[in-house]
Formats: sequence, C-alpha cells, structure tokens
Amino acid sequence: MNTNPSREPGLSFRLDATWLSGILRADQIRRDTLLSLAVAWSTDEGREDLTLQLDALAEAMQSPRDGELDNLLDAIEGAAAIDDAETRIDLAAALRLRDELDAVIAVLGRFNPTAVARPVLLSKVPAQERGAA
Repeated sequence: MNTNPSREPGLSFRLDATWLSGILRADQIRRDTLLSLAVAWSTDEGREDLTLQLDALAEAMQSPRDGELDNLLDAIEGAAAIDDAETRIDLAAALRLRDELDAVIAVLGRFNPTAVARPVLLSKVPAQERGAA
C-alpha cells in the first residue's frame, strides 16, 4: 500500500503504487455524503425511499444496462438529498495541494517532459512599450 506523504492526507494528491496515475483524496466529500444518507434515513419516509432506491441498484448490479447505474445512483442521491461532490479549500490548502499536484505531475510526466512543461505566463512577459510601431 502506498502511504500518503501529505501533511493533511484527508485532502491531498499522491501517486498510486505504480506511479502511473495520481490520486485525489477528499475525505470531506465522503463524510458529507454519509451524513446526508444518515439524515435521510432518520425519517420513515426517507428510509423507505432509500431502501427502494438501494434495492433497485443492488438488483441492477447483477447485469447493468447502459446508463442504468448512473440513473439509479442519481435516484439515490436525490432520495438522500446529497449535494454535489465539492469541498471548500482556503489559500493555505490550495497552495499545499498545488505543491502536491506539481510533485505528482513531475513523476507522471517523467517520460514526456514537454507535455508537462508550464507555459510562460503572460504576466511574466515584459509589456511592450506603448506607441512603438
């Protein structure tokens, strides 16, 4: 198993064990999803609706048709009032994540450094003098 080198592994980027892909971990999204499920489950009506939707998903898992799983997952998200998979990050976390992602990109691009080269930012290019023809 690959250990996560991040100071804050609950919201982090890291390499997988093969160094062939990166992994984004965002525990807050999973936590929010489970809390939404628990809130929906706490009412009789919500529990009944979730049970029906989960049973339909379990049945479809045997031999799913094209697009069926997405529709069933959407129904479960609707029954549990699950929000979009988003989490807010402050500047310190954004900078840390950028550093972690840069490290992942450097390894993923080791065989194609041209593809991962950062473009020159326009703000770093000296402005041309006005009126020069």
